[in-house]
Amino acid sequence: MASSETSATTADTRFFGQPWALVHVFGVEMWERFSFYGMQGILLLYLYYSATEGGLGLPEAVAGGIVGAYGGSVYLSTILGAWVADRMVGSERVLFLSAIVIVAGHVALALLPGFVGVGVGLVLVALGSGGLKANATSVVGTLYSADDSRRDAGFSLFYLGINLGAFMGPILTGILQSSLGFHYGFGLAAIGMTLGLVQYSFGRKALPDEARRVPNPLPARRYPLVAIIAVAAIALIAVLVLVGVIQAGNLSTIVILGTVAATIAYFAVILSSRRIDATERSRVWGFLPLFITSVAFWSLYQQQFTVLTLYSSERLDRNILGFEMPVPWVQSINPVFIIILSGVFAAVWTRLGTQQPSTPVKFALGAIVMGAAFLLFLPFAGGGANSTPLLAIVGILLVFTIAELLISPVGLSVTTKLAPKAFHTQMVALFFLSIALGTAISGWLVQFYDPTNEVPYFSILGGIAILVGAGLLFSVKPVLRLMKGVS
Repeated sequence: MASSETSATTADTRFFGQPWALVHVFGVEMWERFSFYGMQGILLLYLYYSATEGGLGLPEAVAGGIVGAYGGSVYLSTILGAWVADRMVGSERVLFLSAIVIVAGHVALALLPGFVGVGVGLVLVALGSGGLKANATSVVGTLYSADDSRRDAGFSLFYLGINLGAFMGPILTGILQSSLGFHYGFGLAAIGMTLGLVQYSFGRKALPDEARRVPNPLPARRYPLVAIIAVAAIALIAVLVLVGVIQAGNLSTIVILGTVAATIAYFAVILSSRRIDATERSRVWGFLPLFITSVAFWSLYQQQFTVLTLYSSERLDRNILGFEMPVPWVQSINPVFIIILSGVFAAVWTRLGTQQPSTPVKFALGAIVMGAAFLLFLPFAGGGANSTPLLAIVGILLVFTIAELLISPVGLSVTTKLAPKAFHTQMVALFFLSIALGTAISGWLVQFYDPTNEVPYFSILGGIAILVGAGLLFSVKPVLRLMKGVS
């Protein structure tokens, strides 16, 4: 049955040359990104704007740390979603349940006041988004055989859906936030995710049975132990919050430490497992330098939602023919370039076929380009209010986009190819852990950003990313040897 399904999927080219089933995952991910980026586009502003402006009045560094910690927690929670998929119910079912949890989180942000709404809403959205992310990627991977040359192009098309939602979300929530208030913006995010849930509920049956397979079923006798651990973990977190160990000011540091611990544990569990053979183990080792490069990239890239938001609010000239562009609209610039360029990149990779650069080369170039993007801030360093032209930020975000397309869709694709059979979805979660770590670091770094002395900040971080990329570029051959035929 599985082989016949694979053959049928390979022959199916109804969705822009890709399997028609891709449209269902494309749709739910598009609406999830609409709600995610729509909410995140106004979240930092909500946290640090004063009460008279409708916000909560937190210090900028604390607000940035919360946003970074929340973003990191989203990707950190992919571990839970991946584990439940691989051990209990399969990727497709986790994807569906996660969409429901996300809707609940956005509703909480829209309806519950103050820090209660922020706490409940962000926890639910983080859990749901983490479950959806890893499993949506895994489900897309089930639509292709290992040697299907359309695979990278299919992931790039999937990435296009993500960015259609990411483009529209900040624009529409930004309009509502600036005209009606923050909670109306959060409410629109809830409506968008509800549309995604409804759309997916009708299309999910068309996905292949492989998407529902549980690759490493948990024995029934261990279910009570899982329940006890889950309750204990929730209780421990509640106690740490109540006694003040976990607080707003140190959230990003806690998420960084938690992600590092989870990463070490995950690599150890996979590499020491008796369920993988020597080839699979070598490929996991080959993934390690890609993981490190990914962390360096995301720690800069995710500052779109921390430092760049602060920069756009205080330093960017947002006047367009007498109209002041809402701050969240800046976050829609990158998705526009993704929409334009993702098809170009997909076409280039498809045309080059086996002649395209290897994955380590793409990753190395992505980190170098991202570092260069940070150096492009230097000519505008030290300027006053409204001193940075909007066109300059547009150009810098174009460079952000080129770097992203060299790493993000390529990373999703190579992870599914390097993944051991027994750890398919959990390997995808490991890639998301690199994003979790980079995102949490992006929030932690806000404390070092000084608008009156920007040169050290942008030059040091840009230089580090370039060095990491150069290191991988010089290590391409040994990394490819470890990847054992995956390129």
